[in-house]
Amino acid sequence: MSADGTKDLEQLSGLPLRVDSEGRVVFAEGLPQVAPQVRTLDEMRPVLYNQTATGPRELYYMYRNIGWPEDIAVYSRRSLRFDLTVLRPGLVGGEYVKTAGHYHPEVPGSGGARPGDALTYPELYQVLLGRAHYLLQRPDPEGAPGALEDVVVVEAGPGDCLYVPPGYGHVTINPGPEPLVMVNVVDGSFSSVYGPYRERHGAVYYEIEEHGRSYFVENDHYPEPPEPRLGRTTSLEDLGLRSGEPLYRQLASAPGAFAFLSSPPRDGPLP
Repeated sequence: MSADGTKDLEQLSGLPLRVDSEGRVVFAEGLPQVAPQVRTLDEMRPVLYNQTATGPRELYYMYRNIGWPEDIAVYSRRSLRFDLTVLRPGLVGGEYVKTAGHYHPEVPGSGGARPGDALTYPELYQVLLGRAHYLLQRPDPEGAPGALEDVVVVEAGPGDCLYVPPGYGHVTINPGPEPLVMVNVVDGSFSSVYGPYRERHGAVYYEIEEHGRSYFVENDHYPEPPEPRLGRTTSLEDLGLRSGEPLYRQLASAPGAFAFLSSPPRDGPLP
């Protein structure tokens, strides 16, 4: 930590970035500043375990399309975008601070003869600071409304990556004592789908802390949800990328290597 209380993110991010204790990002060395989209407590109430809970007004910050202009010009031609998200630490009504949760729409032309054959857009995350619990859920295309066929929890720390494969919705949870900072690369041509999470009052499970112990609580707005299984983080080599090199630098120098985010394979890695 520096004298001004900020933490350096450059080694893992590949960009001159710092973050303060409140989760605000500092853009240094002339890197163009990006104003964050702020997710507030009131906006999050529909997906909280306790919808009347009190807590900080601002829960997390989404910095969209960050980077050097000349790099953005290169990878945006391939419809790719590089984002950064910061989740503040703490509890809201006993529940860890989390993202709202969303699905991705279908990739045009990827459908098949059966329900669920179409592929949705994937996403690639990397943790820069803090701890993350990624809660993924895959709908059952042949089940009742809201039915799920798979629920996965993946724990990740600094440097760890997660490929969210087609078909899965996801929530990110901050169970740690410091801000959770993560970057992601995604196809920039679509808008995330938040409605299914709001309609069912959040993800299939809530992560709660009580008397110093954390556990998952089932969301009863889902019919007979499967038990969550423990998944694994993603090796970048499995995606044709290089470990040990920031995602941003790989994206800026070889955006074609990220084509799987726009045209995903059916046999990509699973968590």
